[in-house]
Amino acid sequence: MRFLDPANLSRAFRDPITWAALIVDLIPVYAVIVFGWGAAPLVFLYWLENLVIGAVTLARMIASGAAKGGGGIGRLLFLVPFFTVHYGMFCFGHGMFINVLATENLGGLETGNIITVYGELIQQALLSGAHMSNFILLILGFNGFLFVVDYIGKGEFLRTDPSKEMFAPYGRIALLHVALFAGMFALISFGEPMIGVLALIVLRAAWGVVQSVYRRLRLDQKVDAVS
Repeated sequence: MRFLDPANLSRAFRDPITWAALIVDLIPVYAVIVFGWGAAPLVFLYWLENLVIGAVTLARMIASGAAKGGGGIGRLLFLVPFFTVHYGMFCFGHGMFINVLATENLGGLETGNIITVYGELIQQALLSGAHMSNFILLILGFNGFLFVVDYIGKGEFLRTDPSKEMFAPYGRIALLHVALFAGMFALISFGEPMIGVLALIVLRAAWGVVQSVYRRLRLDQKVDAVS
């Protein structure tokens, strides 16, 4: 598998951005050790990160579609609302599930329309762990940096399309699903959900390495095409 090829891994880790991505992925370890985060804030962190990824995906879709001219903009009129609702509902369902697991410590949500409940869910997530907002700002800044430097600066938005971008973040959703069920299994079997959450940290870091190698391969293809 080329993502695990030692040569590709070595080339990826010669890039400082790969190390920066790994540091961002391992931030939860720091939060556990220094701020005493438990299972709930750690899972909420990844849930909030999924919202950040969704926002960045929308920006990527819009940039890619706009680059295609009138036809691309026309597609965006359908794809952007579709993705917003579909991805948004996926995240909402995951967030409500996390809320049920965390209710014992954080309290339930008020009833109301979905927008109100969504806002309360986000607020609850931001308040679930010490300095959560700072960690999310760091994640947002890093993803924004990649968007500007790689996607726009290196012209990647010219070589892709909004449909492809739309499906990109769903792998993270599947990963969060696996981690949540692992956490539930650990809670039921051992009375300790942190086992599942620590597995999530490892899975998330591994996923980040794969993404870094994929990024390096994309850039290499561009270099090969130019040369």
